[in-house]
Amino acid sequence: MNSRTETIGPGLALGLLGLALGLAATPCAVRADPQAGSEAPPASQPPEQADQSTDNGKSDRWWAIQLQGTDVFQYKPSMRSPYEGPNSLPGAVERANTLDASLIVGLRPWKGAQFWFDEDMNQGFAPGNTLGVAGFVNGEGAKVGHASPYYRLQRYLYRQTIELGGGDADVDRDMMEFGGKTTRNRIVVTVGKFSLTDVMDDNAYAHDPKNDVLNWALIDTGSWDYAADAWGFSEGGVIEWYEGDWTLRGGVMKMSTIPNSGELSPHFGEFQWDGEVELRQKWLGREGKIKLLGFVSRAEMGRYDDALALAAATGELPDTGRVRHFRSRPGITLNVEQPVSDDAGLFLRAGWSNGDYESYEYTDIDRTVAAGASISGARWGRKDDTLAIAVAVNGISKIHEAFLNAGGLGILVGDGKLPHPGPESILEAYYSLGVFKGVHLTLDSQTVVNPAYNRDRGPAEVIGLRIHGQYQ
Repeated sequence: MNSRTETIGPGLALGLLGLALGLAATPCAVRADPQAGSEAPPASQPPEQADQSTDNGKSDRWWAIQLQGTDVFQYKPSMRSPYEGPNSLPGAVERANTLDASLIVGLRPWKGAQFWFDEDMNQGFAPGNTLGVAGFVNGEGAKVGHASPYYRLQRYLYRQTIELGGGDADVDRDMMEFGGKTTRNRIVVTVGKFSLTDVMDDNAYAHDPKNDVLNWALIDTGSWDYAADAWGFSEGGVIEWYEGDWTLRGGVMKMSTIPNSGELSPHFGEFQWDGEVELRQKWLGREGKIKLLGFVSRAEMGRYDDALALAAATGELPDTGRVRHFRSRPGITLNVEQPVSDDAGLFLRAGWSNGDYESYEYTDIDRTVAAGASISGARWGRKDDTLAIAVAVNGISKIHEAFLNAGGLGILVGDGKLPHPGPESILEAYYSLGVFKGVHLTLDSQTVVNPAYNRDRGPAEVIGLRIHGQYQ
């Protein structure tokens, strides 16, 4: 156990938010554009109906150059840690910093067509080098950390919209989206290299670690083990069919060659099917969304019971890498977003995936429930600010617990043993302050109870400061 312990009480989130609100009371000389500082729409506006008044004619261009930069500093005080394993969050004090920047170029050569190229720079390490918590605390922290900057072409994609009538509709100009007029009914085809989260499991209040929550179990459904390399991107295609109040999405994407790898499987040898149905509905006169997503991963993956049986026979630690065969792993998620007033909205996510098989791409979560609320600063005279709070509760299967207790390692977790398993519970709160046009400063607080499902360790407190700027 650590000889020196620093503790921060569970009321830390409220204290930080009070401090941020005090800062927000000081007016800024320059006010931010309400659309430019956030990739999500205001609480009362669905994305396709948001005000286009800030477009400044850019939606008519055939080209676009966009920039973004995000710097996240996090501090984790020491925590209770009677033992540690290879994938543990360290018990000692940690200070971590991640930095990423993007140069994005878009072309629109003919009606309905968009080509996008995204060159990213990454540098730094997240707390624990992105290990030790299933609902990890930094959505900007890649699984591949480096002390010096490195560059990758993370996205190259072609998107084609085929209009089908049904009345006019507006699509907002956004990052990697020209926006403009289209029809309500349409088909959108996206092929190339991108992230499945660019197209599916979107939520206006919890999806973008550059602008809203940071925790992995909140930015996406934690149990959705979506196909991706170690940076969260893959190659493949997705088709979207918009018809009235409904949208159907379906796609196939490459899996990585082995779990948590930076290399994608060649020729779709290992792949994932994803399908999502979305209903846009009105509650109390405000349009919200309900989404149901299902996926099936087809890859060389191991079962936990097979790994435990082999370990018992050999006297070695269980390792799913030694019992992999070509198998299927299914899962399903629910995603709800609902404005409740002109400046406030709620979200809910829940998900399940088959916990008999090893987690492959995202993180070690077999089931999850998350919910939260977001309030626009317009309520207190700061329309570019956002105050939000969210919770997530993650769990794993009994055989998954037994695997970790026997010394097995997952994608992100593995304390060497797990004699007292429990649900991993997360509370996150943030205040995003609009500094000036396109730039936001965010104060973030997270509390993780039973990190990596271990009642013997934690709780872990993580304080974050994020600065994000973008030009589009």
